[in-house]
Amino acid sequence: MSNDKYVGMDVHLATILVVVLDSAGKRVCESVIETKASTIIEFIDGLRGAIHVVFEEGTQSAWLYDLLGPRVAEVVVCNPRKHEKVAGENHADRADALRLANRLRLGEVKAVYKGERGPRTLKELVHCYDSLVRDQTRVMNRIRAVYRSRGIACRGRGVSQARGREVWLGELREPGLRQRAELLYRELDGPRVLRRDAKHAMLTEAKRQGGREVLQRVPALGPVRAAQILAAVGTPHRSRTKRQLRAVLWLRSRDPLDGAMPVRRREAGEGAAAGDGRGG
Repeated sequence: MSNDKYVGMDVHLATILVVVLDSAGKRVCESVIETKASTIIEFIDGLRGAIHVVFEEGTQSAWLYDLLGPRVAEVVVCNPRKHEKVAGENHADRADALRLANRLRLGEVKAVYKGERGPRTLKELVHCYDSLVRDQTRVMNRIRAVYRSRGIACRGRGVSQARGREVWLGELREPGLRQRAELLYRELDGPRVLRRDAKHAMLTEAKRQGGREVLQRVPALGPVRAAQILAAVGTPHRSRTKRQLRAVLWLRSRDPLDGAMPVRRREAGEGAAAGDGRGG
């Protein structure tokens, strides 16, 4: 009989419910452990044979994948949407862990892609940069809303620029509204410095990744967009077909603060690519 062990984990913020099955489907052990690296490693090291681990995609799945990968024979992160619970099944944590372990043993688990550790730093930096861009965009929209509430037209970016700010504030006659706008301008200036630092760190890390130069040869793709695509795709080998790869690439929307032009498909009869600007 094979000495393989199939470990199903139901992961939560503070604890993990673990169910271990042998190759025959018999429950070897069951335990609730702390969601802590040392505790998890100690539990896995106490098992004998080839260890196969499965858990659902979630906030901590990337961390667990990196933690357990070097220590077990197989780590599978599954998509919970691909494993719908059958009506009448128990939805308790113990039943979920047992069901995952048994499906892994039977080869019925549909895994999601977990990229290599290499691009992880770039992913985190891109995520930080995108968050700062979104924060800055929200503040800019609030500033525009202040002026529009008094019937003052403020199209474009001029209202958010440091130059001419006093002129715009002079349009607000109410002291409370003017003070509100001044505070919003101060809130806007903070993320700009952080965003500049995050952008520099992101582009520096992107230079260490292969494929950046190739992407930047595409019309309308600048260094920022290339870094975002590298972080989103990781490696083109994650997609089985070119159509799947294109679907991932087109998820990158236009950045409202970078001026990067969106890449659009060639229209029928066009002889040149759409746009030749290099944003970012």
